[in-house]
Amino acid sequence: MTSSPSTAARNKAAKSPAAKGAARTYTITELATEFDVTPRAIRFYEDVGLLEPERAGRNRVYSQRERTRLKLTLRGKRLGLSLQEIKQLVHMYDSPSDTAPQLEAFLLVLRNHRKQIELQLDDIRVTLEEIAQHEARCERLLEAATAAVPAPKRTARA
Repeated sequence: MTSSPSTAARNKAAKSPAAKGAARTYTITELATEFDVTPRAIRFYEDVGLLEPERAGRNRVYSQRERTRLKLTLRGKRLGLSLQEIKQLVHMYDSPSDTAPQLEAFLLVLRNHRKQIELQLDDIRVTLEEIAQHEARCERLLEAATAAVPAPKRTARA
């Protein structure tokens, strides 16, 4: 399999002495592979404003900044945050993170999310208890049904 001209040119440029100090860039395929997501998912995150890659013609070129933003987005998704909450997290990455209002706002998001998950956990515990009760009832009924059925008679064969 051969590299596309833009990928080959980018790789060549990245290896040149002049580019030694240049920041590493990534293709959409490289990021998709690294983070085990589809290129379509990455394009979706771009569409909703979570990623802002540069363009080289028709190709997207992702910087280290975009790689980090994707990592934060996927971390937020794993935590169950909404896209709006993830945007807030990603935008905090772009600005000084030591500002008290930003930290307080994000702390509020995290606390609200924790409360929501704790409520869901309570619901799950109740549901599991109900399932256990139904299982126990079914097992008792099944035992009673099998105990009431007489065993088949065996006939001697000559």
